[in-house]
Amino acid sequence: MTFTVETESRLTTVDVTDRIAAAVPDDCETGTCTVFVEHTTAGLVVQENEPRLRGDLESFLLDLVPDEGHAHDELDGNADSHLRATLVGPDVTIPIEDGEPALGTWQSVLLVECDGPRTRTVSVTIVGD
Repeated sequence: MTFTVETESRLTTVDVTDRIAAAVPDDCETGTCTVFVEHTTAGLVVQENEPRLRGDLESFLLDLVPDEGHAHDELDGNADSHLRATLVGPDVTIPIEDGEPALGTWQSVLLVECDGPRTRTVSVTIVGD
């Protein structure tokens, strides 16, 4: 199953937890859910969906990777986005228990956009009983 996410700024986060939960089939009680973003300048994290923390995550990535001065910038000017997405990673795996993603009380799945605004494709693969 795939879905798309529209992002509105260059570096931002979007909560995709509900869309992932909706992808779990009704007849799946236990298993695993792997979520993968099909792009090299976006990633996924499991983190608290709190606005200040999301802002802190964005600031953290901006502080770690300078906007300019990378060799890849000579090609298309977005090396910073590739490097930030590398730090985040393209996928998360979540257990499924009782037909639902088994996330902790404060856990959400956030798409981390590093080169927006864009339309991003996210795939969800469920393996289970």
